[in-house]
Amino acid sequence: MRRSMYDILALVARVGVGAVFIAHGWQKTGDGIDATGAGFAEMGVPYPAIAAGYATFVELIGGAALIVGIGLPLFGLLLAADMAGAFVFVHAQNGIFVSQNGFELVLALGLASLLLGFGGSGRLTLDNLIFGRRRETRAVTRDGESEGESESGRAEPDAGEGPAETPAREPTSREG
Repeated sequence: MRRSMYDILALVARVGVGAVFIAHGWQKTGDGIDATGAGFAEMGVPYPAIAAGYATFVELIGGAALIVGIGLPLFGLLLAADMAGAFVFVHAQNGIFVSQNGFELVLALGLASLLLGFGGSGRLTLDNLIFGRRRETRAVTRDGESEGESESGRAEPDAGEGPAETPAREPTSREG
């Protein structure tokens, strides 16, 4: 039950964070990439036209990727880089509070992107559906079968490892 609850809450977190990124990316498309680039130039962002295109599409595509759970390490890193740029070039000098154009939102979004991208995404992801749970390489036994593998080639639970619902089993940082 504990693992299932974690998976559900991770999905809710991905949907919430992804929706915020999509909203910000959509806002940039509504203003137009050129207008966004001009705004970035006024704020002192280097290469403002390139930064505007990057921010717009990473926020739109990366936000959607967070929601459905695909390419999470890649998009988590790209979104965190987007927020790092916003932090350094726009918000850091204004203090923490967003009401004063501070960095609290970009910090929270950037760190959440890293967490969700690198291990906190839960099992309810397209990555998990497509690629399945990756197991560490298992030692080969004398008869040629991998440890934990039956003659049919299907993985069997390790000895002492209960079903995924067992409360004693905590999620590892790479399960997701």
